[in-house]
Amino acid sequence: MARKFLYVVAALVFLAIAGLTLYRLYGNELIRAALVPKEAFRQQVAAKVAEYRDARLWVARPDIANNPSLWTPTGFRPAKAPRAAVFFIHPTSYITRDHWNAPLDDADTNARTAIFLRGQASAFNEAGEVWAPRYRQATFGAFLTSAADAERALALAYGDVAAAFEAFLAAVAPDRPLILAGHSQGSVHLERLLRDYVAKRPELRRRIVAAYVVGWPVSRDRDLAALGLPECRRADQSGCLLSWQSFAEPADPSLILDTYDRTTGFDGGSRRGTRMVCTNPLTGTPDAAAPAAANAGTLFPSADLGNATLRPGQVPARCDARGFLLIGEAPDVGPYALPGNNYHVYDYSLFWANVRADANRRLAAFGR
Repeated sequence: MARKFLYVVAALVFLAIAGLTLYRLYGNELIRAALVPKEAFRQQVAAKVAEYRDARLWVARPDIANNPSLWTPTGFRPAKAPRAAVFFIHPTSYITRDHWNAPLDDADTNARTAIFLRGQASAFNEAGEVWAPRYRQATFGAFLTSAADAERALALAYGDVAAAFEAFLAAVAPDRPLILAGHSQGSVHLERLLRDYVAKRPELRRRIVAAYVVGWPVSRDRDLAALGLPECRRADQSGCLLSWQSFAEPADPSLILDTYDRTTGFDGGSRRGTRMVCTNPLTGTPDAAAPAAANAGTLFPSADLGNATLRPGQVPARCDARGFLLIGEAPDVGPYALPGNNYHVYDYSLFWANVRADANRRLAAFGR
């Protein structure tokens, strides 16, 4: 069935809007009843690295036909022989409460995942070949409860991602530059990959062009040191980490801050009051402000179904005092912003052309 590009996430975002609105109005019990799985977590066999040699366990990799990460808007093309390899971890696309973790063969989930790759991972297809694994992702409701089953679901999902990452490392040349990127749940798992692999393996850390931990908070004081990479401070810096969370103004990020301030950082200290890493994707630097004229292109749903157009000069950006990325008045990129003017779904598409240029610039600086 034909759908407008980027609108295909409507079902997912509808649940998010409904769930977060119910949370504000009625509290935890109602939202849990609506979105959190009722079944007990079912332990499953851990993924093996060898299983990820099978192309069927990947949404994108260089040898897959109809690779969704190779999509580009008019005027852009993927590189024929890109220098880097990109490991991309997609956001949550499993939206039911039937199970804590998505079955790998769920057709609707896989279709939504492909759409996410077209709107997000495609930004990297000039700098590198994109590898994006299927994984038994935690369902959306796992992020709305503190139940132990939610942690188990995320741990199972991470096990798949880690196995895929090891298979990815084995498949690409040992001296090839690497770009790591994720969004939302994908960034949750990317943080753990950074802690478990990059921070502990200097030979791997030296290969990292950049890590894009987008759509998930990273505390400068409590988290950054454990991730093995410094914050990107210059637009041409390599071997560093970028992160942002997009809000239109007036912004109300209280739903995120209320949870964030109650959590413990990777160093064991409280995140309360700490500033989050905020990279302005229009400048490639932290804490900077840039006008809409600096935006090289935002993806907008187009009149023809299944496509999108890229419009420059539409969306400004600046970092606020806590580290949220503010984008001015709400842009007309789709009707699925979350409560509080949260443009989480559009974190990449708002700045698609600038993210592309950022990856290319950091790759050019790599090894200099």
